[in-house]
Amino acid sequence: MSSKTYDAIIIGAGIVGSACAAECAREGLNVAIIEAGIIGGGATAAGMGHLVVMDDSEAQCALTRYSQKLWDEISNELPHEVEHDACGTIWVAVDDEEMAEVRRKEKYYAARGVKTEILDGQSLAEAEPNLRPGLVGGLRVPGDSVIYPPCAAQFFVDQATAKGAKLFLGASVEAITADGVRLRDGVFISAGLVVNSAGSSSPALTRGLEVKKRKGHLVITDRYPNFVRHQLVELGYLKSAHTLTSESVAFNVQPRKTGQLLIGSSRQFGADDSQVDTSILTRMLDRAVEYLPGLGKLSSLRTWTGFRAATPDKLPLIGPHTEHERLYLATGHEGLGITTSLATAKLLVAQILHRETAIPVTPYLPARMAQESVHG
Repeated sequence: MSSKTYDAIIIGAGIVGSACAAECAREGLNVAIIEAGIIGGGATAAGMGHLVVMDDSEAQCALTRYSQKLWDEISNELPHEVEHDACGTIWVAVDDEEMAEVRRKEKYYAARGVKTEILDGQSLAEAEPNLRPGLVGGLRVPGDSVIYPPCAAQFFVDQATAKGAKLFLGASVEAITADGVRLRDGVFISAGLVVNSAGSSSPALTRGLEVKKRKGHLVITDRYPNFVRHQLVELGYLKSAHTLTSESVAFNVQPRKTGQLLIGSSRQFGADDSQVDTSILTRMLDRAVEYLPGLGKLSSLRTWTGFRAATPDKLPLIGPHTEHERLYLATGHEGLGITTSLATAKLLVAQILHRETAIPVTPYLPARMAQESVHG
C-alpha cells in the first residue's frame, strides 16, 4: 500500500486527464496521476488536434466555445513543441444544398459570438488554390486552430507535477475502490476521490458506462509548406458524424506547423483491432483526393489508428458517478477531447469544489445516462 493519501487520483494521462490533473493541482489538491502507457499515447495521439467550435447541439457548442476561449487564454504559455497554429477552419461546400448549410452555420455562430466569413467559389479558390475547381464556397472560421496533442498533454502533466502532483507512469489500475485504486501489481493508492478519465478504457474500470470505442485512421505526410493554409473539412463530415453504427469516411485535412499535412477522417464502431484497415484507409484517402487532387502526388510518412470514447448523445461524461459518491468521470469525448479538455477540467474541478460552473453543467452530467435508460 502506498503510504500517502491523495486528495484526487486521476486515471489516464491523455489530454483530458492531464488537463484535469493540472486544474486540480492548480486549485491546491494533492494529486496522483496514473497512466498505464505513455503520456498522451492513447486517443490523444490519434486525434487531429483541432481546437474548433462545433454546432451539432447547443451543449456541444457551449462546451467547445468555452474551451476554445480557455485555449486562447493560454496560447502564449504553450511551449513551441505544442505547435499551436491559428490557421482557422474552412467548411467546404460542394453544391447549393451545402451552401445553405453554410448560411445556417454562419447565422448560428454569429448569434453565439463566433466570427465567421462566407466564401463564394472564387474566394474559396483564392484561399485554398489546391482545392479542386468547381466547389461553390465555404465557411471560414478564423478563430479555430490546431495543436500537436501529445505535447499538450505533457505540458499539462508538467504543470501538475510542478505543483506537487505525483506521476505513476506505466502503472495499470486493476480496480477502483471506495477509497482509492488498486494497481495490477497489488499496490493500493488511497485517495479522497478518483477521476476516471481513461477514455475508451473507462468502461473496463467503471461498469455500466455507456461509452463505446470508435476507431479512427490518420495519415501524416512529408513536409509540403502551404499546400493547405486552413484546416479543411467537408460539410458532409457532419452527415457522417451523425451515425453511431456504420463505417464512414470524410474529408478532413490539417496543415501542421512542421509543413506536414494530417489527413483524416474515418469512423468505425465495433472494431477492436488496432491494425490499419486497408479498405477504410483507401476510402479515406480517395475522399481526400476528391477535394485536393494534388494530394495523390504527395508522400506519406506514417499511417496509424486509435480509439476514441463515444457516448450515445455525443456529449462527454463530466461529473460525479451516480452510484459512487467519491468517483468522478471525465470521459466520452469522442473526437472532441482535444478541444474540450480545458473546459472539462474546469467543469470537473468546479463540481469537486462545489463551485458554480462557468457554463451549465447539466448536459454533461453522468446522471443523464441513467435518466435516459429509465425513460428509454
